[in-house]
Amino acid sequence: MLPALLDPAKFKDAWITARGETRAHVGLKALETLWFNTGTLCNLTCRNCYIESSPRNDRLVYLTAAEVAAYLDEIERDDHGTQLIGFTGGEPFMNPDLPAMLDDVLARGLKAIVLTNAMKPMHKMKAALLDLLARHGRDNFAIRVSVDHYERELHEEERGLRSWKPTIDGLVWLAEAGFDVHVAGRHFSNETDEEVRAGYAQLFTRLGVAIDARDPARLVLFPEMDPTVDVPEITTACWGILKKSPDSVMCASSRMVVKRKGAARPAVVACTLLPYDPQFELGGTLAESVGEVRLNHPHCAKFCVLGGAACSA
Repeated sequence: MLPALLDPAKFKDAWITARGETRAHVGLKALETLWFNTGTLCNLTCRNCYIESSPRNDRLVYLTAAEVAAYLDEIERDDHGTQLIGFTGGEPFMNPDLPAMLDDVLARGLKAIVLTNAMKPMHKMKAALLDLLARHGRDNFAIRVSVDHYERELHEEERGLRSWKPTIDGLVWLAEAGFDVHVAGRHFSNETDEEVRAGYAQLFTRLGVAIDARDPARLVLFPEMDPTVDVPEITTACWGILKKSPDSVMCASSRMVVKRKGAARPAVVACTLLPYDPQFELGGTLAESVGEVRLNHPHCAKFCVLGGAACSA
């Protein structure tokens, strides 16, 4: 039985909401960011991981450097104008091909960002990371570390006991080594945005890490994704009511490449949040993925339209 807060009539039809209104849709204005999910395996099992990453979840298998290169070739061949290539997981540093992927991206003059918990898998690739930094510099290469709260207790409530210190150690190592370091946190306390940013600012000062907590690109704060909380469906009328443009939503400027377990080749999906739902799989190539996306999922409302979240600056 569904929790009382969830309305089972919602998010059933791609075109019409439960109230019979026209569901909002988003067109791809430009492929500014292409994400690669390097695989769902992770060294942690976090409480509310939207992609359910864990040491056992291999529903999305490791992408190879050759598979990534094929999409980078498509970007160049079809002049998509893509500027940023993102790597997410799972834990990207568990994929043995990640250094080669990053080398390829940076050698082409594209920007790269890696989302990581900065724990043991990253430390195993320290030498490769330092080599990338030495050869390509830091201007086009950012690493975003997930620190869910500026206090250990709440961070470990989300990520598990003894997860705080290894992450903080990894964050400090990256900063001291000269990488362009960003942090991702969450809004799962009752604090205001200003209070949360002030708390992170104190943490960064204490650690000696030069991250401006007021900069939303350097400290990204995501809304909490609680699947038991009801959210409204987004209609075409919502854009005017919310004074928000469809172009501001993540799927207006980005796509993600995944490879499902047992699949012969990767696929392109609408965004980083919906890797499993077949209605958001858009084809095998970037050319096939340029169509409109119907906002027929709670994440579309909670995370993107109402939460204002994005995975890139």
